[in-house]
Amino acid sequence: MILTVANTKGGVGKTTLSVNIAAARALAGRDVWLLDGDRQATAQSAMTIRAQQVGNLFGLAYANYHDGSLLKAQLQLQAEKFDDVVIDVGGRDSTSLRAALLLSDAVLIPVQPRSFDVWALSDMTSLIAEVRKIREGLRCFAVLNFADPGASKDNIEAAAAIADFPELEYLPTPLGRRKAFATAASLGKSVLELHPKDAKAIKELNSLLKALF
Repeated sequence: MILTVANTKGGVGKTTLSVNIAAARALAGRDVWLLDGDRQATAQSAMTIRAQQVGNLFGLAYANYHDGSLLKAQLQLQAEKFDDVVIDVGGRDSTSLRAALLLSDAVLIPVQPRSFDVWALSDMTSLIAEVRKIREGLRCFAVLNFADPGASKDNIEAAAAIADFPELEYLPTPLGRRKAFATAASLGKSVLELHPKDAKAIKELNSLLKALF
């Protein structure tokens, strides 16, 4: 499966989710390729930190291709070598984002339960509509990231607003604003590997993985 984690709005936790998902899938015994499609190369930097501190995770390869044509070429050349490909792209409409969407099976759009984040979805859904004219079968999921605890008013209103976009399938598996997610990702890890363990973060990530895969 090729999964792109994307949003044309920045600051919604794309890299944090990408690293957590990729590492978790590798821990589950999958051969995974984490592609960093952002010029800032934050995901690749995190994986480099992991390699330096604890060594690479077996089954998890990574690379950075921020140019759309190069990302597309490498995906077409190498994707079949892996069980899963997770692509992290920057928070803007870019050649790497468009190339990733054209070759993906699914896109996961993290959204903060804040009005500006929900309003920004119109740009992303317009891009998805364009891509679907060429790439039939692209599945598009939206999930609340940095969600408030419980069934807060902001969470409920954001989920309802996402439902207004027919291009998107809302996943009722919100991820809370938990330090464990960011800490793990900054080390090139999944929350499944952290000690001490954050049981709530682990439960939320596992629920998202079950919904996606």
